[in-house]
Amino acid sequence: MISLLSRLFIKNYKDYENAQVRRAYGTLCGSVGICLNILLFIGKYFAGTLSGSIAIVADSFNNLSDAGSSLITLLGFRLAGKKPDPDHPYGHGRIEYISGLIVAFLILLMGFELAKSSIAKILSPEPMQAGWLPAAILVASICVKVYMFLYNRAVGKKIGSAAMAATATDSLSDSIATTVVLLSMGVAHFFHINIDGFAGLAVALFILYAGYGAAKDTLAPLLGQAPDPELVKRVTDIVMAHPEVIGIHDLVVHDYGPGRKMVTLHTEVDGKGDFFTLHDAIDNIERELTAECGCHATIHMDPIESDNETVLEMREKVAELVRRIDPAITIHDFRLVPGKTHTNVIFDAVVPAGLPMTEEAVAERIRLLVADAYPNYYAVVDIDQAYI
Repeated sequence: MISLLSRLFIKNYKDYENAQVRRAYGTLCGSVGICLNILLFIGKYFAGTLSGSIAIVADSFNNLSDAGSSLITLLGFRLAGKKPDPDHPYGHGRIEYISGLIVAFLILLMGFELAKSSIAKILSPEPMQAGWLPAAILVASICVKVYMFLYNRAVGKKIGSAAMAATATDSLSDSIATTVVLLSMGVAHFFHINIDGFAGLAVALFILYAGYGAAKDTLAPLLGQAPDPELVKRVTDIVMAHPEVIGIHDLVVHDYGPGRKMVTLHTEVDGKGDFFTLHDAIDNIERELTAECGCHATIHMDPIESDNETVLEMREKVAELVRRIDPAITIHDFRLVPGKTHTNVIFDAVVPAGLPMTEEAVAERIRLLVADAYPNYYAVVDIDQAYI
């Protein structure tokens, strides 16, 4: 159904990087989600009333909260699609992450409330009447929720939406929760054992776990997570494909919401090359990155000595020394400054995240390694953090 509606109502529906197309998908999926969840609430509430099941009634209100979650997702897409303004020059894309976080908190709240109601039912059990009509309503509900999970997950992957991923997780948890409730009805009908409260508690725990996972996934981009390795590889491959570039470093990806990424990096170029020719090549690379990767790119040029055998040989040896501290450490902006009593070896060292040493300790270790290998050389080193 979503595929058909997207073809009918979304222009250029396959252009997933387009902000207007993403907003249209969010609006479409959110609207369908609201309608389906309201219908599920009505059906489950009726089934819960007929059977006297606290688990079914609680599950029905879970669907009502899902309708509210879909509304929040819809509003999040609409607000995230607003154009940049003087107060928000990078746009409003992160609102989509915030809406996903709100959905996650609603999932957690519903799980907590359901746990309370289920514990009360365990302590004070009430008779439950299992019938074919409530069971049929629950089966239909499971089918609808599985469908909602599939289309939210599929569309979420296509447009890279954390909010829709959270909604998909919520739909999956609902389908499993309803399955547990249905099983409890079957136990009551065939074995005359009332496990309604325990089933409700099991559902609550599953919902809480799903809410935790959704909150974790939506918090990560807000806090600033490592960039997608595939994006890093694409950027690196595009830049290094140009013969003017000798090497790259200090690659940073700034995420201001889906479809709103900025990439900054440094390129090493031949210090003896023509400045205007090199600058033109860098401009071309920036435009190519924008077109191929859907990001705004800014590149800084670092001139290096590419034909000085002494510098090149020394750089390789120093790079080998720093890898003794950690194989992931790299160096860049390497140069030698000779003096009367000693030679300064000046460079930056990029250390990986999680290295169990302070930056000062790493710098001191590098200085000692260089001094031990080359008594008349002194390392002047700046420590950089790896952002990829």
